[in-house]
Amino acid sequence: MVEEVILLDYWASMFGMRTRIALEEKGVKYEYREEDLSNKSSLLLEMNPIHKKIPVLIHKGKPVCESIIQVQYIDETWPGKNPILPSDPYQRAQARFWSDYIDKKTYGPCKALWSEKGEKQEAAKLEFIEVLKTLESELGDRSFFGGNEFGLVDIAFIGYYSWFYTYEEVANFSIVAEFPKLILWAKRCLIRESVAKVLPDSDKVLKSVSEHRKIILGIS
Repeated sequence: MVEEVILLDYWASMFGMRTRIALEEKGVKYEYREEDLSNKSSLLLEMNPIHKKIPVLIHKGKPVCESIIQVQYIDETWPGKNPILPSDPYQRAQARFWSDYIDKKTYGPCKALWSEKGEKQEAAKLEFIEVLKTLESELGDRSFFGGNEFGLVDIAFIGYYSWFYTYEEVANFSIVAEFPKLILWAKRCLIRESVAKVLPDSDKVLKSVSEHRKIILGIS
C-alpha cells in the first residue's frame, strides 16, 4: 500500500524546493498541491494554523511544518536511500548549524533585494554579500558543504540559486563574478536529478518577481 504523502507548496518557494528535493532524493511518491498565497486553502490553514505558511508536508494525514524540519523528517522516515544527514554526531551537528545559519541570515536580505529600493535595497545587498562570503568560505574547496556527499546544507541553500539571476538583475550586482566557488557548487548540485527536476527556470522567477515589483513598488 502506497503511503499518502501530500505537499502544499508554491513553485517559486526556495523553502518548498528543499522538501521537494528531499522527497526526490528518497524516491518518495507524493501529491503536489500548488497554493495560491493570496488565497490560502482551508487545508493549509488547518494543517499549519500557527504560521499559515507553505510548505506543509502531510504524511498519513499528519502535518509536518518548516522546511528544514521536513527534510530531516523525510531522512528519518525513509532512511534507506541517499542519506541526507551524516551518521557522525558532530558532522550532523555541523550540518544543522549551517542550515540554521542559512535560515536565519539569508531570507531577510534576499526578500529586501526584490521588495525594496534605494537605501534599504543597498543595505540588503551588502548584508547578502556578507552571507555569501561566509558560505563560500565554509564551502572552501569541497564538492559539497558536507564534503564529498550532497546533504542537508546543500539542500538548505540550493533553492536560492534559482533566484540568483533575479537578485542580480533587480539589485545590480554579480553573484556569478564575485562567488565562483558557490557557482561551481550550484552546478554540481544541478547534476543531481532531484535538484534539476525541482529548481525552476531563472527567467520564470525573474518574470514573476518583476510583476510583484510593479505592484508593490510601482517599478519594473
